[in-house]
Amino acid sequence: MGDDNINLPPGFRFRPTDEELVHFLYRKAALSPCQPDFIPDLELYPYDPWELSGKALEGDNQWYFFSRRTSNRISENGYWNPLGVDEPIFTGARNIAGMKKLLVFYLGEAPEGDKTNWMMQEYRLSDSGSSSSRSSRKKGSSKRDLTAWVICRVYQRNDDDDDDTGIELSCLDEVFLSFDDLDEISLPN
Repeated sequence: MGDDNINLPPGFRFRPTDEELVHFLYRKAALSPCQPDFIPDLELYPYDPWELSGKALEGDNQWYFFSRRTSNRISENGYWNPLGVDEPIFTGARNIAGMKKLLVFYLGEAPEGDKTNWMMQEYRLSDSGSSSSRSSRKKGSSKRDLTAWVICRVYQRNDDDDDDTGIELSCLDEVFLSFDDLDEISLPN
């Protein structure tokens, strides 16, 4: 997909809910066509967040893209550090469709980096999957294939501004973002 296909036409806003993002992710992981096909594939982790312009779908100062799921979240100038615990994404029927992880970008090397205002919400399908493993085997795809992809929403948090930016933050996200240093918190196992 070329760079000229990544931006949306004038008047079109891409502001999906968490559930809608998980739907896009399920279609991608199941190799089902998703029309229109405007969310690009991108290996995020070689890039710093400010380098995403022109590489990912951009809308309202947020960048969206599919990426392979990996535990290596290191770029040339820093790393993405997870905050808190994964949060379930529910369907309208109250079934768990996926999980959301909140990450913050730090400049420098772990664990000594400097926290920035760059945030990422990484969505993955739940390990239980949206379909049973038996039906997945029938279709020729494995559960591993369905969990190999993530969809990411990257944005720059504006700490001076508490207005509604359209970002869907849970109360857990807000609690973890209110702490300056997550290392001071001990979470139960």
